Amino acid sequence: MTTPASVDELVASVLSGSLGPSPADLDVTSAFWLHHTTRLPGADVTYRNYYVLLRVGEVFGACSFESGELDPSYCADTSGRTLADVLQSDDPLPVRIAALDAYLAAVEPHHGSPGAEEIVLPAGTPDVRARARDAAVAGLLDVAEGTKVALIGVVNPLVDAITARGGICLPCDFNLRETASGLPVSRDMTQVIDAADAVVATGMTLSNGTFDTLLTRCREQSKALAVYAQTGSAIARAFLGSGLTALSAEPFPFSQFSSRPTSLYRYHTRTHT
Repeated sequence: MTTPASVDELVASVLSGSLGPSPADLDVTSAFWLHHTTRLPGADVTYRNYYVLLRVGEVFGACSFESGELDPSYCADTSGRTLADVLQSDDPLPVRIAALDAYLAAVEPHHGSPGAEEIVLPAGTPDVRARARDAAVAGLLDVAEGTKVALIGVVNPLVDAITARGGICLPCDFNLRETASGLPVSRDMTQVIDAADAVVATGMTLSNGTFDTLLTRCREQSKALAVYAQTGSAIARAFLGSGLTALSAEPFPFSQFSSRPTSLYRYHTRTHT
């Protein structure tokens, strides 16, 4: 199969049935609207997360979204629909991203993917588990001393993990002005990508419609791109080798919802320095 060049191209392949069973034959059995907040000990930032989740068989499609972007009432209207119906609808983008993620995860669950490296996060407190998760993400790219790394979607432990490896972090986020360590945060994604040697980005670029721009720019500039994804982790996987260098995929239920060991799955294409 030829790797897709864009999310729309991937959707077209799914709807044509070229990637597996027809999405018209796969039903959404349940729909979730989830609001979750986190503040780690000693931190002065509260992370506020909103998720749409669609269950199809044994897997869940997931997508984060911004406050006010989606109403919980969507749940009552989505259970029982086919994935083809959702993908071809004018539903909000996060719902369609969750449907696409659910389809691709149903076709090939992360735990059954031959290309996946399973990383088991240890049992423990939220900060212990967050540090383990962010260290696994930071390990996706070989960050040499002085490497400028654009971080699209700021998670403060990731900033620390990049700098601890000798990298120079160039953070970008729509909702923050500076990191916990005092680094200024840009709102211009293309600016930090152009200035960087390598890029680490959140899967939320799928939910806000900037993923294609991110992918194209890194592809055109031959820059290593690693994505860490709870949002659309199976979608991001489809672009490995087509602009995406590495992926940390964390399927639902996410690590922050448990104190027991859980798994994320890392994928690599080739080694970059």
